[in-house]
Amino acid sequence: MATLTTQTVTRSGVLPTYAAANGGGDAMSCGSDYMLHIKNAAASTMTVTLAIPSGASGWPQAAYTSTAVVVPNASERMIGPVQAPLYQDPTTGLCTITYSAVTSVTVAAINLQEP
Repeated sequence: MATLTTQTVTRSGVLPTYAAANGGGDAMSCGSDYMLHIKNAAASTMTVTLAIPSGASGWPQAAYTSTAVVVPNASERMIGPVQAPLYQDPTTGLCTITYSAVTSVTVAAINLQEP
């Protein structure tokens, strides 16, 4: 599992760098201004899943399941916000991401808030 480098969008813009999706999954930082951008250049549809750990805090009295987003072939999706209370793994402090396929799939972790 690789940890994606978070790229921040600034007032002057950003040219995001995309990493190949890791077959063992990836991880990214969490926050209310964080999002994941997935590009699927493959000939087949794939699914990306953002894990919600059991006992996720921040949204009491509600049962949540992991977020699964279908990305059609030759398409892309932006997923977010990847909020810490919901997606943050209590052990790693990161959001765990898995993919149903990784061939021709690239990803970028984006922070929309300039520091």
